Amino acid sequence: MTFLDEALKIKEEIITLRRDFHSHPELGFEEKRTSKIVGETLESLGLSVTRGIAETGVIGILKGIKESPVLLLRFDMDALPIVEETGVAYASKNPGVMHACGHDSHVAIGLSVAKLLAANRDLLQGTIKFVFQPAEEGGGGAERMVEAGVLENPKVDYSMGVHVWNDKPVGWYGLTRGPAMAGAEIFSVEIQGKGAHAASPHQGIDPVVAVAQIITALQTILSRNVPPLESAVVSVCQVETGTAFNIIPQEANFSGTIRTFRPEVFEKVKQRFTTIVNDVASAFDCQAEIKIKRITYPVVNDPALVDLMANAVEAVDTNAVMDFSLQTMGSEDFSFMMHDIPGCFIMVGSANPEKGLNYGHHHPKFNIDEACLPYAVAIMAKGAVEILKNNPKMTLL
Repeated sequence: MTFLDEALKIKEEIITLRRDFHSHPELGFEEKRTSKIVGETLESLGLSVTRGIAETGVIGILKGIKESPVLLLRFDMDALPIVEETGVAYASKNPGVMHACGHDSHVAIGLSVAKLLAANRDLLQGTIKFVFQPAEEGGGGAERMVEAGVLENPKVDYSMGVHVWNDKPVGWYGLTRGPAMAGAEIFSVEIQGKGAHAASPHQGIDPVVAVAQIITALQTILSRNVPPLESAVVSVCQVETGTAFNIIPQEANFSGTIRTFRPEVFEKVKQRFTTIVNDVASAFDCQAEIKIKRITYPVVNDPALVDLMANAVEAVDTNAVMDFSLQTMGSEDFSFMMHDIPGCFIMVGSANPEKGLNYGHHHPKFNIDEACLPYAVAIMAKGAVEILKNNPKMTLL
């Protein structure tokens, strides 16, 4: 019996799991119900389980016929602060919280992969470390798990993650060699001026005008400082200032993100960003305070692992459409778990336009075609077996 046969045999169980998690979404670091079910399920399968990693994270260790190499499989658990509008019978029972990015599917996939591999330990030439992560959605869950030692005891040799992808139909798989998702940095800028009456602007220093000029000037970074064949995005997403219609404010603040695939491009963008903000602020007699914080590294897939996963996809889904060129400026904090070790992040098409299941991620009507789930389970299981079996040398960080 193949992994696909086994996954199809438990298809209804996978769907039931996914719908249960969908009905009970929990925000980052609040995934208490989810992590409880995860821990109990992994223990029932005979895995060694550790709870409470980065508050609600769970680790399950599954040893095969050899102890090494060690492959980490990561599945995120958190939901989003969104009011669900899908109208399905299994819609969120937690008002204002929704699984609008597919993490309910990821948890169901992870537990089902554990079930298949626990029943096939004799095929595992190494150890699988199942990691169920809290707070992917901007909460820094992956970074906190790394800080808590998720890559140690046992030391991880390879990492793999999965994401349902509602931009593409069921049967499509994204396996990019090299950079697949951008790294992201959050910036926040405070511009200090001098308050005054709106009728007497000459008695103050207007930070609003300075911010307007700064935001306009920042648009030149991509067109004049980043090489045309490189990718980068600078997005100002929040601007806050003022308390009344007739008062020139004391300060104005703005924030957003910088996204790039390559560290050297980010450093160039950061340098120009800092120069423009400081110098334009100074030109308007204002003071600038800049804070920039990394929220993710780029997701960079190791080609050797991509090749093994591509073989797994072909073995499981004979009608698969594989895309080796997908790149997105979106970000993923799984990058913290694959920053210093070889990793692979696979996208699994989950849309079905004919059924109206093609709303984008983070949309209140987001939902997936559950037909993709057993294939995702079988591919992850098959890929894990092949990675441990081949124990490939790292070809790219």
